[in-house]
Amino acid sequence: MALPEDEISTLKSTKIIGIIGLGDMGYLYAKRFGEAGWNVVGCDREELFEQTSAKFANEPFKVLQNGHYVSRISDYIIYSVEAENIAKIASIYGSSTKFGSIVGGQTSCKGPEIQAFEKYLPADTKIVSLHSLHGPKVNTTGQPLVLIKHRASDVDFLFIEALVSCLKSKVVHLSAIEHDKITADTQAVTHAAFLSMGTAWHSIVAYPWETPRWLGGLENAKINISMRIYSNKWHVYAGLAITNPAAHDQILQYSNSVSELFTLMIQGKKQELEVRLLKAKNFVFKNYLNSKKDGDDEMLLNDEILEKYSLSKVPPGGRQPNSHLSLLGIVDSWFQLGIVPYDHIICSTPLFRIFLGVTEYLFCTPGLLEECINVAIDDYSFRHDDLEFTIAARNWSNIVSFGNFELYKKQFEKTQDFFKPKLAEANALGNEMIKTILERVKEKEEMTQTNL
Repeated sequence: MALPEDEISTLKSTKIIGIIGLGDMGYLYAKRFGEAGWNVVGCDREELFEQTSAKFANEPFKVLQNGHYVSRISDYIIYSVEAENIAKIASIYGSSTKFGSIVGGQTSCKGPEIQAFEKYLPADTKIVSLHSLHGPKVNTTGQPLVLIKHRASDVDFLFIEALVSCLKSKVVHLSAIEHDKITADTQAVTHAAFLSMGTAWHSIVAYPWETPRWLGGLENAKINISMRIYSNKWHVYAGLAITNPAAHDQILQYSNSVSELFTLMIQGKKQELEVRLLKAKNFVFKNYLNSKKDGDDEMLLNDEILEKYSLSKVPPGGRQPNSHLSLLGIVDSWFQLGIVPYDHIICSTPLFRIFLGVTEYLFCTPGLLEECINVAIDDYSFRHDDLEFTIAARNWSNIVSFGNFELYKKQFEKTQDFFKPKLAEANALGNEMIKTILERVKEKEEMTQTNL
């Protein structure tokens, strides 16, 4: 039930929205809420107060000195800070929380976030957390926005729903446990895959768009996704990977899947590799395969879409056969973990929809999976690359299992620096890819509802 406009207008004139942390997502929220007519205050690191005030001088929100000033006057306080720092920041500013206010966080892992709130905030504080499942440069319209009513009345929750309605996002109601399981299912393995891809290219000192070895639509998608990940800040991925226990198991499984598939390749065990991958295909893509039987032959991606988004200067049309070990590993790990990715499409990130589209294309395009298997067994062209990729996947798994944020940051930024010259262009291409795929997802959803 949505509040009527007159009640929302009253809330806008009487409530103050506070945001602790004016990084990319904190700024996005502060700006959008302010533009919608809400009274918004925010802060960043206290030692940067002067610079932050100058930076946001013309924005529709007010910058305060620190989280104490924000907390003591705000009716809804959003902690928009890195997952690794949520407990520390809550312990510093929690005692200044206004009596009876509502508090939420924007971290990618809600278990530790809510534990921190319960430990450091006054007992009368209500807790309604949220998580926009997209990056700060993506249009919020139609994107999934998770709301978690952990400790609040229905009236409090209606207030938060009214506040976030200006984002025009697709609101999904989950518990903290459900949120963490779903985000791990949809992001942990796929992030590990494309982080490892970038690390492997860095290890062999190759910009894949500059060589004819990585030609074709699938390669375009893999390159763009990997570059898009490395164009973001390291903590965007580290928080989910390290603070979410479910993510640990999944990233380890991905590393194991890649290692086991690579072992079958170098041992020449074609039949065993084929049986394993066909089992994974029939489990993960059973929804698509069943819909195909009913006459729906549309995949999320196709040749025309994949060919459009290339960083390479080589004319489109060519394609270099590849084992695509990175993508085979994603689907195999989903199978080993019992994950059907389509089950979570309603609260998936734009990147996840591309991941799903790419793997669906590889496994369900007639003859393409068979070609990958043949290349993996008989063609040594990518054997060195696959070896480096296997090592990279194991390395990322170890970093996550150690729970070492500094090591994660060091590895991420080292690879990021290597690709820096192309990140801006890749990000622009990635945005176009996301827009196209979201339009296709929307069309398929509308067609499904019409058929019902």
